[in-house]
Amino acid sequence: MRIIPKILAGTVLAILAYIALGGAMVAIARTPPMRGEMIDVGGRRMRLVCEGPKGAGPTILFEAGAFGFAADWGVVQDKAAAQGLHTCSYDRAGLGLSDPGPKPRDGLAVVKDLERLLSAGHENGPYVLVGHSMAGLYLRLFANRNPDKVKGLVLVDATTPEATDVPLVRQFVERFVRASNLASLGAQTGLYQPLSGTWLGDKIGLTAVASAEKRRAFASPRHNRWAAEEVRQWLPTAAEAKASGPLNPDWPVAIVTAGPIGARPGWKEVQAEPARLSRHGYVEHVENAGHATLLGIKHADAVIKGIDFVLSAAK
Repeated sequence: MRIIPKILAGTVLAILAYIALGGAMVAIARTPPMRGEMIDVGGRRMRLVCEGPKGAGPTILFEAGAFGFAADWGVVQDKAAAQGLHTCSYDRAGLGLSDPGPKPRDGLAVVKDLERLLSAGHENGPYVLVGHSMAGLYLRLFANRNPDKVKGLVLVDATTPEATDVPLVRQFVERFVRASNLASLGAQTGLYQPLSGTWLGDKIGLTAVASAEKRRAFASPRHNRWAAEEVRQWLPTAAEAKASGPLNPDWPVAIVTAGPIGARPGWKEVQAEPARLSRHGYVEHVENAGHATLLGIKHADAVIKGIDFVLSAAK
């Protein structure tokens, strides 16, 4: 029994040393150079990152998934801009460099922010919408609120509003909400700072500047707190997106998913449904990709292929 207090004291000291190490790492870490610009959207600022020349074609507009922001699209955006496409990504309210916004952070709040940001940034479209993961909900809502500005969609390992009708998916969302709350708590206590330099800080596989942004956000208490707030609104956001109606079947839709179809056939069918309902649908399952790495250096070309399909079909 005498050794138990010593073990507890040692554990506390180890945790404090771990957090102190993380603080020191953040203090000496070099702040990545600023990409994009900060734009006022009515008393607060949001970051907009646009690359590539403006031309006659649509703007490729990127929307990140849960806990994601402009950095997630660093590789894909660079590749698209290198093809001469005009591209834009951004940080949602409270994420990355953007100021927090009013609660609740449901789909309508997110989409209205995006509409204000694009207007203030003089990025008036039309758009090819490209969304990853939870962004499938935001894109449905944005597209149906702005139908005259949409040329097509690329859904990258994305969910759909109808997916929440499946009991197993609702259970996953409920578990993910709990995990997100814990992630936010961990960030508040500094537990992630020493891990930001490991593979956990950048699971995507980004290039240098975007990777540095992703690692800083991984350990950021504010970023994690507001990202968790968005996840808590997953089910209300899905309901809002569903209520907006189905996608216009004339819009080309490319679906790009991670992993072979045989691994999760039921879920793959749910993900591919928007392409089946489109008159110009395309589906690709990238066998060796993971949910995050689909956006990284190894597999970004599959996303570019989906964008090229939509641009071609939109003509």
